[in-house]
Amino acid sequence: MQDKKVRVEIDGAVATLFLSNPPMNVVTLSLTRQMHDVLQSLAADPAIGALVLTGEGDRAFCAGSDIKEFPRLVAERGIVSQKLGYENETYGLVGNFPKPTVAAIERLALGGGLELAAGCDLIVASEDAMLGLPEVKLGGFPGSGGTVRVTRRIGLGRANEMMLLGDMVDAPTALAWGLINRIAPKGQTLVAARALAARLAEGPAPAAYACKTALRYAMDLPEQDAIRRTLDLSEALSQTHDFAEGVGAFIDKRPAQFSDALDVGAFKPAD
Repeated sequence: MQDKKVRVEIDGAVATLFLSNPPMNVVTLSLTRQMHDVLQSLAADPAIGALVLTGEGDRAFCAGSDIKEFPRLVAERGIVSQKLGYENETYGLVGNFPKPTVAAIERLALGGGLELAAGCDLIVASEDAMLGLPEVKLGGFPGSGGTVRVTRRIGLGRANEMMLLGDMVDAPTALAWGLINRIAPKGQTLVAARALAARLAEGPAPAAYACKTALRYAMDLPEQDAIRRTLDLSEALSQTHDFAEGVGAFIDKRPAQFSDALDVGAFKPAD
């Protein structure tokens, strides 16, 4: 039987995916394969309204890749073909997850661990958290999406500082830079992240998906193309039951009762 490197807990509409490779939850080839399959399954589950991503234990969210796997990969010229290619695909499942996502970082998020967390919509870190991309100190650079997703969060100047120097930043600095969204007391990040996820899961799923998609357009496309695609999203969203319910509830001064399941196909662009 394959050694389990990830596990999932489900509470109502919130799924929590644990990286389960203590003590530091380092990323192995096996962990990536298992996480890929679990993320696909959760994304397709209509009962899941939000995802929390965290690490097992209180020492680290994830301290990056298992360096012990590198010598064989280098010898076989397999760093990209066996590791980074599939890792980027897997981390992309987080970055493009159709429901809201929240990372809960306790203590350390380094290298690939921070690259993974950066794919989430919101990040909660403990007050003693340290975050970094130290790959340059190993003669490399962040190759699992960090140059893209971290840079989008904090801007080029700060990304240069993090990645060229390879130094860690503390939680207050990460918050000031926009790398994380919330700071929680030590040992309470998962509680805080699950509370955020529960709020997100209560909202209208089509609207959350449309908003996430529109924000990606804003980062990836020229302004006019992004606006045009956003208008297409608005048109599709206006035809949902949840949109009519939200408008009606506002007019009637009553709580909205959202009920639409997410239909990703309804939001596919015409071109």
